[in-house]
Amino acid sequence: MNPELFVEERQTQWRQLEDLLARARGALEKMNSAELDTLGRLYRTATADLALAQRDFPGHRATLYLNQLVGRAHAIVYRDKPLRWQSLLRFYRSGFPQLYRGLLPWTGISFLLFAIPAIAAFFAAWQQPETLLVIGSEGMQELISQVEQGDLWTDIAPAMRSASSALILTNNIQVMFLTFAGGMTAGLLSLWVMVSNGLSLGAIFGVLQHYGMAGGLADFVLAHG
Repeated sequence: MNPELFVEERQTQWRQLEDLLARARGALEKMNSAELDTLGRLYRTATADLALAQRDFPGHRATLYLNQLVGRAHAIVYRDKPLRWQSLLRFYRSGFPQLYRGLLPWTGISFLLFAIPAIAAFFAAWQQPETLLVIGSEGMQELISQVEQGDLWTDIAPAMRSASSALILTNNIQVMFLTFAGGMTAGLLSLWVMVSNGLSLGAIFGVLQHYGMAGGLADFVLAHG
């Protein structure tokens, strides 16, 4: 491809893009829809021209010019809106409450999927602590034995608290990611995570309530939750 012929054929569009960029600088919001459509179309055309120029005559001054033109256009087309305090306040005053209310049915369903199994497991384990062996994971027998002796595993020695906090944080993050990733299974994994966590927590509280120690675990859960 001849670079002079290439420039002659395309320079009208490049100049038109330059004019639009000059207008858009600092006043993009004031441009009408037709001008914005033209800006987008000319930007895409310029990027295609730049690709051709870099392939066929990378050292030519037209290639350098196009690279600068496309760079300026990219900064205009893809720039974010400037953050204003008014926008931030508007988000917290109206945007976030509207979003919360819109998600409230799903939040409510998720809460019930956790709370109903937790309540059922609590009363079952309160009456029969061995229920925890059926509901819980490995190590539940050791937990019951420890509680029977009046020891609460949340009383962590100061030297072990940093390691324990990392373990708790890792577990919480794992639960969060499992629940989020469960969307790829049509929500079945998410449902299982919420129900199983409700069963486990409710059963553990039930066992502790049976031995009069539920208050200590409640303080611990509320603090790190």
